[in-house]
Amino acid sequence: MTAVARVYRWEVAKLLAQKRTYLGLGAAALVPVIFVVVLVLQTGGPNDVPLGRYIRNTGLAVPFVVLFFMSIWGLPLITALVAGDIVASESHNGTLKTILTRSRERGEIFVGKSLAVMTYTLTAVFAMGLIGLVAGSVAWGFHPLTSLSGTKVSPGHGLLLLLASLSIYVLPLTGIAAFGVMLSTVTQNSAASVVGALMWALLMQLLGVLPGTESFRPYLLGTQFDAWHGFLRVPADWVPVVRALWVCALYIGIPLLAAYLVFLRRDVAGD
Repeated sequence: MTAVARVYRWEVAKLLAQKRTYLGLGAAALVPVIFVVVLVLQTGGPNDVPLGRYIRNTGLAVPFVVLFFMSIWGLPLITALVAGDIVASESHNGTLKTILTRSRERGEIFVGKSLAVMTYTLTAVFAMGLIGLVAGSVAWGFHPLTSLSGTKVSPGHGLLLLLASLSIYVLPLTGIAAFGVMLSTVTQNSAASVVGALMWALLMQLLGVLPGTESFRPYLLGTQFDAWHGFLRVPADWVPVVRALWVCALYIGIPLLAAYLVFLRRDVAGD
């Protein structure tokens, strides 16, 4: 096993020992259940959101609708809770110096921490999707899905579209996580990093609705949360998907590179 893999396993184990990890994952799993219960108890529905008008036709529509609502602040907050604390907590507890004495290179530690945050983000998104699918299927059955183009697709095809959509949805969330890791590394303050990462996510959303931002709106991080819409068209629209791949790569790579350089030069003698 490589040194990075050992650090990664250690960081995942530390995340599993933290209450905020379970708080975030619990929220990601609970929201779709609450959403389905509310729709079962009332008439009408979210007809003005993608696939909202078909939500009572099949449980497959539930995860897609929840994705739309959770992208505004829910999942960014869940992501920021862990990303903003991943490095800053070491400063607060004075444990970074101890870690560096265990024959671990700084780069290995940073990569392990970053991978642990990405694993948490991926788990939160797919947990939400799976629970939403199960809850929706219990309420309304597992039936064909009506795409954004109005075409019916089989349940099996719809499930593949859901997996693809969740996978592309993870990318902008990882961009928020990367920004949180950068703040956690630079500020060494968990609270400031969590709030800062959340404010960054909300700023990206705000810029996307302000007039006069049309020229650069397609390249904002918040816009990439809608890239999954391309999978739900017949034929598939690959333009937003491909754009999300390279745009999110920049939003992920630049903060992580900056955090990595700061981490390498960090003076831990006083920690």
